[in-house]
Amino acid sequence: MIHRMFSVRMWAPVGFLTSLAYCVHQRRAARAEPRRADSPHPVDRSLLELKMVQVVFRHGARSPLKPLPQEQAEWNLQLLEVPPQTQFDYTVTNLAGGPKPHSPFDSQYHETKLKGGMFAGQLTNMGMQQMFALGERLRKNYVEDIPFLSPTFNSLEVFVRSTNIYRNLESTRCLLAGLFQCQKEGPIIIHADEASSEVLYPNYQNCWSLRERTRGRRQAASLQPGISEDLQKVKEGMGITSNDGVDFLSLFDNMAAEQVHSLPSCPTLKTFARIIEQRAVDTALYVMHGEDRENLQMAVGPLLHILESNLLNVVDPGTPPGKTRKLYLYAAHDVTLIPLLITLGIFDHKWPPFAVDLTMELYQHRESKEWFVQLYYRGEVRPVRCNWVVARHPPSNPTHLV
Repeated sequence: MIHRMFSVRMWAPVGFLTSLAYCVHQRRAARAEPRRADSPHPVDRSLLELKMVQVVFRHGARSPLKPLPQEQAEWNLQLLEVPPQTQFDYTVTNLAGGPKPHSPFDSQYHETKLKGGMFAGQLTNMGMQQMFALGERLRKNYVEDIPFLSPTFNSLEVFVRSTNIYRNLESTRCLLAGLFQCQKEGPIIIHADEASSEVLYPNYQNCWSLRERTRGRRQAASLQPGISEDLQKVKEGMGITSNDGVDFLSLFDNMAAEQVHSLPSCPTLKTFARIIEQRAVDTALYVMHGEDRENLQMAVGPLLHILESNLLNVVDPGTPPGKTRKLYLYAAHDVTLIPLLITLGIFDHKWPPFAVDLTMELYQHRESKEWFVQLYYRGEVRPVRCNWVVARHPPSNPTHLV
């Protein structure tokens, strides 16, 4: 159910998602306040008209990024067979429509060959099927249940952007195949940025301050009380020495990849599966300073700015026709979703699984003309503790996250 968290007659001096990020960090104080007479109340959904959908999603299942010592799983090349229903031609351009940028990450992944013949970080047929299923769910929501999108791909309705990493580009292909059942009007263009200026993941290379604030923290996380003892316990069970660079992030990465593909795994990984996931989350939060506002701004602020700008363009009656799309798709990563979920106040302290989606729907009330946003994570409604009424009128000079 959509709720009006609190109303605003005019735009605040800061942008909508910027206000949201700040508001989430004030939630403890808000909980202590008594409910006001004009407290939030449910909105009649029948009076709401869907205007725009934005989806940020993680790629499908893949091979591990770095194998563990004494690896047991065999990553056979048969895992790369493409399911016929996911075939959908596409072209990759830079953000300006020019040639596809170079992908330094794919070059690095090809330097690591896994047992069985696959390279590190490759999308598998399981991952392709996951993404196709996500596309089918979106089709049911926005083509069948609600006639919002055309049943065939149309670039005038859909904007697609992905990180310039092959598993993400291929994941996007499979999602589009499921969403539009391989039907299209004109070419499918997937936009990708240069690695140096990418904002669909925390860009440590481009942001000096973020790099400095997180320098050495992944290694330091393994020395923290609780994490250190659990890590030693797991590594001893696997017969791994203490100075091999294995931490909970690499343990969980291998474990998650093996589990989703039903591959034989080390018994110790199965025994400590819940601890490994929780400590991987703890490690990631330690690296990014948890809910530190400045770190979140640097990690996902630019992406929030994009999402916010898309909202404002639809809300603004002065936006020229054809500048906005009905659907915006962003192929990202787990390291994108964790800080994004934290900023929105809906992180459940579980690692974002393969093919997970964060969906933002923009509605306009047919009578009052107010704007509302509904958030979904993993296909389920997620209540947000802040203002989800965008505004009655667009701002003249909104201030955005940087």
